[in-house]
Amino acid sequence: MTPFGKDSRIGFIGLGVMGGGMAHNLLRKGHELHVYARRAEACDAFVQAGAQREATPADVGRASELVILCLSDDDAVEAVLFGPDGLASGLSAGACVIDTSTISASSARIFGKRLAEAGVTLLDAPVSGGQQGAEAGTLAAMVGGPAEQVEACREVMSAFCKGITHVGELGAGQTVKACNQVAVAGALLGVADAFALALAQGVDAKVMRDVLLGGTARSFALEKHGQRVLDGDFQPGFRARLMRKDLRIALQTGRDAGARLSGAAAAERLLDALCEGGRADWDWSAMALQAQAEAGLPIPGTPKKAN
Repeated sequence: MTPFGKDSRIGFIGLGVMGGGMAHNLLRKGHELHVYARRAEACDAFVQAGAQREATPADVGRASELVILCLSDDDAVEAVLFGPDGLASGLSAGACVIDTSTISASSARIFGKRLAEAGVTLLDAPVSGGQQGAEAGTLAAMVGGPAEQVEACREVMSAFCKGITHVGELGAGQTVKACNQVAVAGALLGVADAFALALAQGVDAKVMRDVLLGGTARSFALEKHGQRVLDGDFQPGFRARLMRKDLRIALQTGRDAGARLSGAAAAERLLDALCEGGRADWDWSAMALQAQAEAGLPIPGTPKKAN
């Protein structure tokens, strides 16, 4: 299979917080890029950087050999692929779609089967690393699909990914991403409870955190999110509503396989309360505040950096 590279025509749909950084990295690497957004003005910065604006997803398909999606959920991916003037109607046999969205594994398999009927390959390739990683080109992608297709797309994906791991058949990428979200939510849940316990006992949370960072409790969640909690800095990174969505996908995936995910269920409940309390667009690390409230402790006033 001929690899996709600098001479390939690439499409990109989903120019939000994550997709925008990824698309800019493709342009910086010299790739020909065709973009579409529901709001035409969302394409302006990319057109100024050298991208070609297309009027519909179908037009992106007609202009491209490889199309990258970065969308919010299953419904958004389905609409872009198969809705009126959808991407699938413009793609030619032999084309490939890389979906970096976080959706359910079952949806990825269904979408892949529908595209395969037209001779188009789908890779499910959700990413980890957040907005900072998207902008720096250091994301980690967990990719499901045919191994030879993954290799053919590696050069293009390297424009925005530092790590690209083939994890299995179509849908496996979404399963591994769900595992990632379950693990990081569990880690933050522990940090949230540690803060609540320290505060309930009148212990300085900053001192507690410094001590824990020097021992076996050290973690990314304690180091990064713990500092956010201390600073009252909940400007998103990754919004609470999106993490709630991801955990709901993980919980459903577990139920489908007959597995109960107790830690993920607890984290989803806290995030749901946070979102329903008007904090859906805060960074998801504000889950620690909800844990604090459920421990019977006062929540600090409006954080200094929250939308």
